[in-house]
Amino acid sequence: MWHNWLVRAEEYFLVGSMAVNVALVFLQVVMRYVFQNSLSWSEELARYIFLWQCWIGASYAASKGSHLRVEVLVSRFTGKGRLAFEIFIALVWFGFGAFLAYYGARLTLFLFGSGQRSAAMRIPMGWAYASVLIGCTLMTIHLLEKLLRLLGQCREGKSS
Repeated sequence: MWHNWLVRAEEYFLVGSMAVNVALVFLQVVMRYVFQNSLSWSEELARYIFLWQCWIGASYAASKGSHLRVEVLVSRFTGKGRLAFEIFIALVWFGFGAFLAYYGARLTLFLFGSGQRSAAMRIPMGWAYASVLIGCTLMTIHLLEKLLRLLGQCREGKSS
């Protein structure tokens, strides 16, 4: 049940932030070309929203199994060999996601601690880089679910 809630929250965030970003960029274009006066903060905010969209989108794609992957090796296996290879892939991907989440956390904490602020909006830069931490943490949660599902199939003797 909480998996559905998490995926739904990611969907709402992605759709809502896309609407905000489109409106923000449209406003900037109108201000620049109609009023010959651009907003100093809108481009920076759009960039940070886009960062969050990318990392939350990566998590959402992991939940749906929609990441790009090369099927050349996977297609060479059948039965239990394919399931074992899928488990190996999920483990490597989980490890990579955990690695990114860990170093994303370190970078985010460093930036919050350093007091570095963005140029136009003067917000702490840690908020922009926290997108890596949050997105990769959510992605590893989805990958852990996938890994547990695959291990359950292995235990049941199923081969997909």
